[in-house]
Amino acid sequence: MYSIKQVVEMLDIPSVTLRAWENRYQAVTPERTESGYRLYTQDNIEDLRWLKEQTEKQGISISHAVRLLKARKENPAAEGPAGNDGTSGEAFAKMRQQIYTALLEFQGERANALIDFGFSMYGYEAMFHQVLVPVLVRVGDAWEEGTATVAQEHYMTHMVSNRFYQFFHLFPVYAHLPKVLAFCPEGEHHQVGLLLFSLFLRKNGVEVVYLGANTPEAGIIAMLETQSRIGAVCLSVTDKDLRPYCEELITRLKAVRAEMRFILGGKAYEEAGEPVPEAAEVIWGPPGRWQEWFDFSFTGLSNQR
Repeated sequence: MYSIKQVVEMLDIPSVTLRAWENRYQAVTPERTESGYRLYTQDNIEDLRWLKEQTEKQGISISHAVRLLKARKENPAAEGPAGNDGTSGEAFAKMRQQIYTALLEFQGERANALIDFGFSMYGYEAMFHQVLVPVLVRVGDAWEEGTATVAQEHYMTHMVSNRFYQFFHLFPVYAHLPKVLAFCPEGEHHQVGLLLFSLFLRKNGVEVVYLGANTPEAGIIAMLETQSRIGAVCLSVTDKDLRPYCEELITRLKAVRAEMRFILGGKAYEEAGEPVPEAAEVIWGPPGRWQEWFDFSFTGLSNQR
């Protein structure tokens, strides 16, 4: 039997994360001493190690990882989409190729049928992270290399983005949470990461006003002047050359709403040690870490309002 301090040291999982996994997702159920202290078995340790691997290496959410773990325990012979034997990785790769080829050839019905099948097999989170996002990245790369036309890139991006948008309306909105305005600033055309993060926020009950790529500044200022419930602005930037403009934009937006918080993401802000504008925070790392940030940062933001 191990104490929570020993588990933290062994697995390098913060104690607050362990408690969140247990209380919110029932990831493991440790035993308790008479005084209420947690005691973890070796089986608990192995389960937590497996969950950590899925969230950090496979990039899936903790909620989905827990579901996979429970299914794995109920049927050890079954293969989940995040299995370690390589078979599932081959299945994802095959589906990515089939969807990419169908979209590249403008076969929308076939692509949608494949996507529907993937959702039924793996769930929306695994499909988005393991299949659809890589498809979008691949077509973006192909367009930059000249192996895909502008029409193909626009068509594929539109088709996949529509599947993201469909899920926005499936989750309830919690009125006590601040509304979030999400967009890419002028000049930024890559919105995949922003789509994923916005969907994550919606899954957690946050109302998101999603404006997408290359958003003009004038419209943002007008919106902040009229929409009082917007408590945070989420910006995604992949081009480092846009960072000075982005930071100037934050200064101008704060002049409109001084209490506004800013959430920054994208490749332009991934390098550690880069300065961050005041009243802004950077979200980085695999999607599995986003829930920890939301539970202990974003919820605190809602309590301040």
